[in-house]
Amino acid sequence: MIARLPSQSIAAASSRTSHSLLHEHINTSLLPSPIVPRRPDSILLLRRPPRLPKMTPSSLLLFSILLLTSLTSSHSSTPPPTFHQKPNNETVYRTSKQLCIGCTMESLQFLFTQNLVRAAKWEIPLAWDFQLQRYAQWWAGQRKGDCELMHSFPEDDFKLGENIFWGSGSSWSPVDAVNTWAGEEKYYRYGSNTCASGQQCGHYTQIVWKTTRRVGCARVVCDSGDVFMTCNYDPVGNVIGERPY
Repeated sequence: MIARLPSQSIAAASSRTSHSLLHEHINTSLLPSPIVPRRPDSILLLRRPPRLPKMTPSSLLLFSILLLTSLTSSHSSTPPPTFHQKPNNETVYRTSKQLCIGCTMESLQFLFTQNLVRAAKWEIPLAWDFQLQRYAQWWAGQRKGDCELMHSFPEDDFKLGENIFWGSGSSWSPVDAVNTWAGEEKYYRYGSNTCASGQQCGHYTQIVWKTTRRVGCARVVCDSGDVFMTCNYDPVGNVIGERPY
């Protein structure tokens, strides 16, 4: 049971997945202090079966086909950008804008903040994917009525990575969600490739996962006045036996 308290936030990662948030060269003044997640689950790194996410409404069948097309072909011909020197916030922001053409400011916040986290590990910046965004928007819409912190995929059936967030009250922003997920870095033990006992770190490892290239996210204010946010990632991260970077 999840206790919903004022000013509380809770996050959950799609995979059962098991160094400071940013190097000193990255100015973190643009970001609020990380919020510590409240769930004491132990995490393991695990690859899931390569199946498409299941959408119950039959009207979403066409979208499922379009999503598969996007994941398999739409980005294959364009090499991802990379950083030739340790990037600062301005460089990451400029690069994120180039990878988010046509985005709303909210979408850019999701992308920029996650690319800041990736830049600290010299990982290739993520690009915004509108198919993933539409999927995230669909799922956020499903949660608008109850704001339930639950994944769009059954535990044993998903293709995309997925981080989700719930916060009490309507003021939570994309930066808050990403900082909550990224704040798990302190629980990740690179040497053993596990999370600290009784802690989560799978949201963080998905954000920085070395082979993930695309992300799409959504935010909704629920009927209760609370906030639900979700991000989907492709290719999925948190692979058993592999390190995120």
